Amino acid sequence: MRTQVEENFSNFYDKWMRQLEDLLQLLLVVSKEHTQEAGYEAVVDRLTAHHKEFYTVKWATAHEDVLSVFTPVWLSPLENAYLWVTGWKPSMAFRLVESLRGAQNPATGSLAGMTEEQVKKMEALRGKMKVEEERVEREMERQQVAMADRKLVELARLERRAKSEGGSAAAVVQVDGLVEVALKGLLVGLERVMKMADCARLKTLKGVLDVLTPMQSVDFLAAKSMLQIQMRKWGKMREKCNFVKPTDI
Repeated sequence: MRTQVEENFSNFYDKWMRQLEDLLQLLLVVSKEHTQEAGYEAVVDRLTAHHKEFYTVKWATAHEDVLSVFTPVWLSPLENAYLWVTGWKPSMAFRLVESLRGAQNPATGSLAGMTEEQVKKMEALRGKMKVEEERVEREMERQQVAMADRKLVELARLERRAKSEGGSAAAVVQVDGLVEVALKGLLVGLERVMKMADCARLKTLKGVLDVLTPMQSVDFLAAKSMLQIQMRKWGKMREKCNFVKPTDI
């Protein structure tokens, strides 16, 4: 059963994804039209504002219940399988740029025209964000191995002893209080590493868009949005198939 925090974010995310689909249609229309540069910039600004809204709400949700964003019930198992510290991995953006550069589809042709200077800047950004990814992964590993910290091990023993060996009510309350403090410390650590990962994602998105021209940015954002939308649809489709029983066929 979903908590109220999970229910609220699920509703927000469904609405956010519907808006993303509308914005994708706008991106595709603008991409096909030979509009002025200001027109491309306007739609790119709308997409970036849409993503910033997502992270603003996500951070507020995580502050209430950080575990909900590490085990998001609003995503399908397929979407969850590809998460990297609660979201997309920054290096994915660079792989997407490479794919669009090599694509023969006229709809993504603008990235095929990237200049040598743009390619060099993109590679420099990729190296910089790789360092950020490794920093996040080291911090996530530190949070995970912290579960075996000597203080937590001793605390687990104390709680078990207090509750299984007929400890006094005061002793049980005291141990429960210590457990609550310890768990709060772990959750604060998880919230911190989640924000580190989100900052890496936002830096990557901004960095890529800064390198690309407005027209290229539109094509990049259209491809990224399409992948996110289709992954969600494929995930939901698979969920429905898994719910079908032999007796239903």
